[in-house]
Amino acid sequence: MSVLPIDLRNTHGERLDHDYTTAGNDSGVAPRTLVIVGHGVTSHWDRPWQTELSEALAAAGLSSLLLSFAGNGRSEGRFEDVTPSKEADDLASVVDTVTAWGVERVAYAGHSMGGAVGVLRASADRRIAALVSLAGMFHVDAFMQRTFGHLVPGEGLMLDKPGCVWNRTLEADARRLGSLYAQAALVEAPWLLVHGDVDELVPLQDSIDARAAAGGRPDLVVLPGVDHRFTTAIPAMSAAVVEWLAPRLTL
Repeated sequence: MSVLPIDLRNTHGERLDHDYTTAGNDSGVAPRTLVIVGHGVTSHWDRPWQTELSEALAAAGLSSLLLSFAGNGRSEGRFEDVTPSKEADDLASVVDTVTAWGVERVAYAGHSMGGAVGVLRASADRRIAALVSLAGMFHVDAFMQRTFGHLVPGEGLMLDKPGCVWNRTLEADARRLGSLYAQAALVEAPWLLVHGDVDELVPLQDSIDARAAAGGRPDLVVLPGVDHRFTTAIPAMSAAVVEWLAPRLTL
């Protein structure tokens, strides 16, 4: 594990835990291009799909930053404050910081709710030069109600994970966002959607609807027989991302 040689915090002053992999020899010098990778709800930066994707990116000459949003993993902040909108603000702070450091071109790849975060940010921030949605959540409110609506707010554990309590703040933000039709239509950056066709949490239809909302512009890769976490297909997912992303980040 390595960290950036610069302080990484959001606008609330919360430190954001991360793992930085440089494709160059000097970790103290800003890379010209950087791929920021964001996780899904109740998760953090060190899932197998993230670390293996980071290795594949490095092999292709691309530096990456695996990010834990505030309130998740070892990042500062409270899980009770976690929402897609707040995480999109976290991402903006990270982009601010790395571009001030000297990064010239930023891409973002987000999984599940992290995919929704990417759409929210890229729809309003032209500094996102390329966007990748991995099993990305598009129908945000429908997902939250389908997956967690049966839980008692303030008591029920989301996906049975300690510390991840279903709460009114997340529910209200998801309800406000609904589905991301308007935001997807505003994304101008090149956009890749990668989704397994047996995803048990975020159905493939989310990516199909996101692509349609963006006027058919995004590229869509469907992985047959693959679940939400790309359990049996991390190399295939990583290869698809690297093959698509590398030429779009060439300066």
